[in-house]
Amino acid sequence: MATTCVEEVLPPVLDSTSDQPPLFDGTTRLYISYSCPFAQRVWITRNYKGLQEQIKLVPLNLQNRPAWYKEKVYPGNKVPALEHNNKVIGESLDLIKYVDSNFGGPSLCPDGPGKREFAEELISYTDTFIRIVYTSFKGDPAKEVGATFDHLETALHKFDDGPFFLGQFSLVDIANIPFVEKFQIFLSEVWKYDITAGRPKLAAWIEELNKIGAYKQTKCDPKVVVEAYTKLFLTQ
Repeated sequence: MATTCVEEVLPPVLDSTSDQPPLFDGTTRLYISYSCPFAQRVWITRNYKGLQEQIKLVPLNLQNRPAWYKEKVYPGNKVPALEHNNKVIGESLDLIKYVDSNFGGPSLCPDGPGKREFAEELISYTDTFIRIVYTSFKGDPAKEVGATFDHLETALHKFDDGPFFLGQFSLVDIANIPFVEKFQIFLSEVWKYDITAGRPKLAAWIEELNKIGAYKQTKCDPKVVVEAYTKLFLTQ
């Protein structure tokens, strides 16, 4: 398994004063925000498959985003978006599958009895997982999020050929870790809630992911997470 990758010098963030990169000039570009968990999914996929030279990062300031992004690049005005083969496509779960299928590098869809079906089931569950935890931030997370983290713990028991959801590292791990990372930080900091307490498989999963360079390079500063989530969910 590829656990390391070359440390990348990250490009500067573009804002409303920045010029637009050329569009459809043959360069494949991944438009992201360095702090967005949805964009982080595709960023991790790119890194793990060793596509740093083939897919160029274009980081945007979402609080002061360039007008040209919506007007000329991606009308949805969200990240992530991928410029490839003279088109721009979005939606993070679609994009991680697209990058895995359309570019070289190690496959992130392990074969094996029941693995692909279970992968689709778990990836479909991520929207529910995210919604439940985000909603809990307006109430009492300690009482509301237990079942959804228990669901992840149970899922991690299904295959015993590795520490990840499908045994080996896959798109399922990539779909979940950007959110688990940020939820763990915020729940611990604000509510003193430890998502790994009583969930040994989840604790081991997080530990193993932190050994993967392709993921570690995308992690957000915990202070940024706490500040952003406090402003988003706790400031009236």
